[in-house]
Amino acid sequence: MKDAKLKAQETYNAAAEFFDDPALGFWERFGRATVDRLNLTPGASVLDVCAGTGASAIPAAVRVGPTGRVVAVDLAENLLALAERKADQLGLSNVEIRLGDVDALDYPPEQFDAVVIVFGIFFLPDMTAATSGLWRMVKPGGQLAVTTWGPDLWEPATSLFWSAVNEVRPDLTRAYNPWDSLTDPDAVRSLLQRAGTTDIRVEPVSGTHALRSRDDFWTIVLGSGLRATYDAMTTDEQRVVHSLVMHSIAEQHITSIQTNVVYATAAKSHHHQP
Repeated sequence: MKDAKLKAQETYNAAAEFFDDPALGFWERFGRATVDRLNLTPGASVLDVCAGTGASAIPAAVRVGPTGRVVAVDLAENLLALAERKADQLGLSNVEIRLGDVDALDYPPEQFDAVVIVFGIFFLPDMTAATSGLWRMVKPGGQLAVTTWGPDLWEPATSLFWSAVNEVRPDLTRAYNPWDSLTDPDAVRSLLQRAGTTDIRVEPVSGTHALRSRDDFWTIVLGSGLRATYDAMTTDEQRVVHSLVMHSIAEQHITSIQTNVVYATAAKSHHHQP
């Protein structure tokens, strides 16, 4: 497995214990909003890669009903365990949880009515090849949905975090933030074009997320990709960074953070030649 994937796997397995905390309610919100942009009908089949704890797989499973099916794939088994628990609690028997690598899926071409990847494409070493591979699995008449973070993710708090990291471990400052590589709607469109997809629609949506307290942001640090940077520090360094961030958030009276998102879909014509 490529280093980048291993890093993502380790980070999100560690982040799993905080992933579904209310402070990170945006995962579910944007997963559902991605599914809402697809014309899923009862009986449809959906492949959800980088599925996490089911933020898009669960609403997709509800939408396609008992005659449909959703395959949820992720590298982080701790996240998938949470997804499986949610599906069980909701009585959804149409969700298949699969531990696996997006680049090594063995499905034949044109297997799914929809293929979904929410906040995941930027972790893949070759985004164009990965997107092309996902597109290949879309049936004629089906859709591919790629959702990425827009610019200024979790600002102004993110800059405070990196500033604090920079004080104790400058070598780690913004060393791991792959999600920043694909925040521009034109870049997302370009990726889909390079991957050979058709009928592309790209919709940037600005948003904010309220912090109930300054501790909410620290929960986001521990339950997101920022966890990789946190885990790379010593306990003393972690304590200093936490203290600096909490102090700055209080001093600047930060009560909400930016959650800008780019939704993109591509539709395959019914007459598509594989």
